[in-house]
Amino acid sequence: MKKTDPEGWNGGRKGSMPKSTMFGSDGGQEVTVRGKKVANRRVVAKKVDVPAVSPSKRARTETKPEEEKYVLRFSKLSEHATTPTRGSAKAAGYDLYSAYDYSIGPLDKAIVKTDIQIAVPHGCYGRVAPRSGLAAKHFIDVGAGVVDEDYRGNVGVVLFNFGKETFEVKKGDRVAQLVCEKICYPDLVEEESLDETVRGAGGFGSTGRN
Repeated sequence: MKKTDPEGWNGGRKGSMPKSTMFGSDGGQEVTVRGKKVANRRVVAKKVDVPAVSPSKRARTETKPEEEKYVLRFSKLSEHATTPTRGSAKAAGYDLYSAYDYSIGPLDKAIVKTDIQIAVPHGCYGRVAPRSGLAAKHFIDVGAGVVDEDYRGNVGVVLFNFGKETFEVKKGDRVAQLVCEKICYPDLVEEESLDETVRGAGGFGSTGRN
């Protein structure tokens, strides 16, 4: 098939497609220029159907980074120790158990030994907090409840009896709860003076009646 190209199809002029054009299987074109067939290929974009994914399914299939795993390690120091427990899966603290019997008189205190040592996760400290049941029913409170990250001694619970009757602690009783809390370790810097604030030195009830 021979056909002249008077309209200058291959000379840069855009017009109608030459009648001598033949389409190959790859979607290209062949035109005759000065008696020779010259390939004039074109790129054909193919449409790809992508199945739609609902937002809920996408959220389930997306890879999520693993949450940092915190581990509270402990060791029993005697056969009198009881493994700490939690009341529910989302309970904030682990219940601590007394390893011995104690008798705490009215307005008195006692250091109740648990006979366990603990190693809190890095960057945390253990806060020994009171149990709501003991506080509400027997006026029992907890004091001095900080367990440092590097402490490895016997965990003792300072119990205060603010009631009018003697409080009896039996071996295996829950006396407090241990809560792991994150903490920072700032450097200490002494300065001549500190910046002023709107509040200033106001405290001890200075912001209201109660």
